[in-house]
Amino acid sequence: MTQVPIPDALPPVLAGPILRRLEPGRLVLWLVGSTPLHLMLELEPEAGTVRRVNLDSSCCRVLPIGRHAYLHLVDVSLPEPLPQDTLIHYDLIVALENGVEANIAQWAPHLLHEGATRPSLVLRSRADDILYGSCRKPHHPARDGLARADSLLAEHIGQADARPAMLMLCGDQVYADDVAGPMLAAVHALIRRLGLYGESLEGAVVTDSEELYAHPAGYYRREELLPAFKSNEALRERFFGGVEKPIFTTANAHNHLVTLAEVMAMYLLVWSPVPWQLVSEPQMPALDAEHMVRWQDEADAIRGFCRDLPQAARLFAHIQTLMIFDDHDITDDWNLSAKWESTAYGHPFSRRIMGNALLAYMLCQGWGNRPDVFAGLLDETEALTAALDSQARLDAAAQDALIGQLLAFNQWDYVLRTHPTVIVLDTRTRRWRSRRLPSRPSGLMNWESLVELQHELLDETAAVIVSPTPMFGVKLIEVIQRICAFAGHALTVDAENWMAHRGAANVMLNIFRHSRTPGNYVVLSGDVHYSFAYDVQVRDRERAPHIWQITSSGIKNEFPRRLLDWLDRLNRWLYSPRSPLNWFTQRRDLKIRPRLPDQRHRGERVWNGAGIGQVLLDAQGRPTRILQHNADGRPSTQFLTPGASTAADVTVEQRGSSA
Repeated sequence: MTQVPIPDALPPVLAGPILRRLEPGRLVLWLVGSTPLHLMLELEPEAGTVRRVNLDSSCCRVLPIGRHAYLHLVDVSLPEPLPQDTLIHYDLIVALENGVEANIAQWAPHLLHEGATRPSLVLRSRADDILYGSCRKPHHPARDGLARADSLLAEHIGQADARPAMLMLCGDQVYADDVAGPMLAAVHALIRRLGLYGESLEGAVVTDSEELYAHPAGYYRREELLPAFKSNEALRERFFGGVEKPIFTTANAHNHLVTLAEVMAMYLLVWSPVPWQLVSEPQMPALDAEHMVRWQDEADAIRGFCRDLPQAARLFAHIQTLMIFDDHDITDDWNLSAKWESTAYGHPFSRRIMGNALLAYMLCQGWGNRPDVFAGLLDETEALTAALDSQARLDAAAQDALIGQLLAFNQWDYVLRTHPTVIVLDTRTRRWRSRRLPSRPSGLMNWESLVELQHELLDETAAVIVSPTPMFGVKLIEVIQRICAFAGHALTVDAENWMAHRGAANVMLNIFRHSRTPGNYVVLSGDVHYSFAYDVQVRDRERAPHIWQITSSGIKNEFPRRLLDWLDRLNRWLYSPRSPLNWFTQRRDLKIRPRLPDQRHRGERVWNGAGIGQVLLDAQGRPTRILQHNADGRPSTQFLTPGASTAADVTVEQRGSSA
């Protein structure tokens, strides 16, 4: 086919396809079009015949988010299952208004590997090869770990047995609370270009989205628009009784996304290179000298991010991608404590800001993990976008009602019945809140959700648990967090870890000890902006379950190097496996042995570098290799048990270990 002219100079597909939950009899895909699209899905397994599936309204739900932006949520049930462990080439054919058909090679050539005419996917029969990571901040100067993952995939693109089973994104896929000035300018330009819907705002200095976008404090000073800001006495008196109560606590919240249109535009800009072609180079607004320098630095980082973006989009089109939120997907310190929640949700403006981010998460991330549970919420979203006023703004009452349903929703977690079973935890919305001391950090999961987790684990022989925050972290950092929380400064150090809440920690350890839960657990985590791996055994007379805590972070973020070096060194001195200090912590019930990065120096236990993690598992669900693929071009880092020097040594040790 020849290149098809696109009406109104807009491409038919703005973002996607992203392969979400994939099973032999069911395919879930996400994409965004500039108009409601008539789509045909072609599937051709190797040594098989071509199948064509018309993606009509029975399997493709179309939701408008603007005059020229439409979500396409594709959920196809196949009458004949697809084969596993074999290459399956696929294509999405778009029927345009002039009757001409366009395929992926025409409307998204950046999604194709060299020499390919179509993308491909593999339905792995075992979840024994998993790519994972978290924390992808566009304006961090590091390279994008998703581009590194795409390069890994390209090396084995024609080998079905060598391709990973899935890409697991463990949190902070977007930073709604930490946005670069040039990125915010691109967000606003894309909102105008696509006509993304506006909204009214209550409880702020501005009355609606248009006034927000044009306000002088719209860049680097958005905190001045919040009622808790000192200069806004009238609003503080109205909503907080005159008492200043901070809600958005991060030091980088000066460009915090506010409206639903802003968050949806952000998703398009971080997942696809196409929207960047629709907006010109962001122009610097009127700024003071300090913010002008910051803008220039951020602009350089954003240009680097855009250079890697086609590879990230290509990765999403070739591998099953699952996701779960952490705090920055919504806002920093989201649901940190009961007091934080009562303050944030008790105010209409902050409630709307977080509700908009959660609605965007549902549409862009949550739905693809577990489509069956979102039908009612999608119905409400469709009704919301159908009831616009004369200025194409959402109905405020309907928007607030939908946000109320989202805040009460409790099915963000999900389970993949693969081999081994993969269980993805919601550690943000179902927290173990303190009634006696509401300002203390909440436990990451409450009693009810932990009981449900135990139920999912019963009679499984092995499990992969995805916990956005590590269950077993760097002990010294956890101690610092505990001290700060006790002193009333939990917000200062993000005082959130599993062992910080005695009740949640004890229940989790008892789940590991349960006679009918697995003997082998792999815990995949992110959040902390450095990578590490621990071998953990629970001390118990009757059974000793084996746990591997494996953390990869960030995809495009890093910890301050000098500070991490000191924390790592002090942690080795104070909390080595033989240290008596462990007996004064929850670690008295655990035997923890750190794995060491093979490129370490001076005894390092943690690895600081943006990239993507990979874990390969044996038939019993035990790690045979734990890798961190560095985004900056350095050789991949492998985490080895002390005394092991090669992957073969690690494999031999695991075969000889007992669960």
